[in-house]
Amino acid sequence: MLRNGVDIIEIERLEKIRPGIRARFINRVYTETEKEICGNNYACLAGRFAAKEAVSKVLGTGIGEIRWKDIEILRVEEGQPIIKLHANAKLKEIELGIHHWAISISHGRTLAIAFVIAQ
Repeated sequence: MLRNGVDIIEIERLEKIRPGIRARFINRVYTETEKEICGNNYACLAGRFAAKEAVSKVLGTGIGEIRWKDIEILRVEEGQPIIKLHANAKLKEIELGIHHWAISISHGRTLAIAFVIAQ
């Protein structure tokens, strides 16, 4: 069965969070590798946030049963994003019989969007 998920976020939402709260949010949502990839690039962080939401929609759980860091958005050397699942997200992937993922992340000046397909 083909499954898909999409999410869009305003990049400004991350930029406007107070610095102390933003640091806690980033530490709760992103893995160390994701933080290294994005640094302080809010468009990159927003794109990965949208991607995590889109993956959770594919899995049919939303965030809650699955933690933010259970979904990791990495990249290959050429820069293409890839999905790596852990813990409950990995278990759900196995339960649903998902073997292949495709992901696209894009952003402009104000919005970031992610589209995910799984089979």
